[in-house]
Amino acid sequence: MGSFSLVHWLIFGGIAILILGGGRFSNMMGDVAKGIKQFKKGMAEEDEPAREPSRIEAKKVAEPAFTAQGEKVGEDR
Repeated sequence: MGSFSLVHWLIFGGIAILILGGGRFSNMMGDVAKGIKQFKKGMAEEDEPAREPSRIEAKKVAEPAFTAQGEKVGEDR
C-alpha cells in the first residue's frame, strides 16, 4: 500500500506517452535538457564580468613629501 512499484511506473509512463503523444513527450524532454544545459552554463560563468578600473581607481598613490623623521623626500640636499 505504500509506494508504487516499477511495474506501476512503467504503466503510468506508457499511458502518459499515449495521451501526450510521442512527439510531444520528446519535445518536452528536449526542453528540459536545454534548460539543464543553460543552467550549467550559467553556473560556470563568472558572476560579474571583468571590467577596467575607472580613472579614479587607476591613479597612482602619491609619494609622501616627508619621511617619518620630518625630512623632505625627493630633493637633493
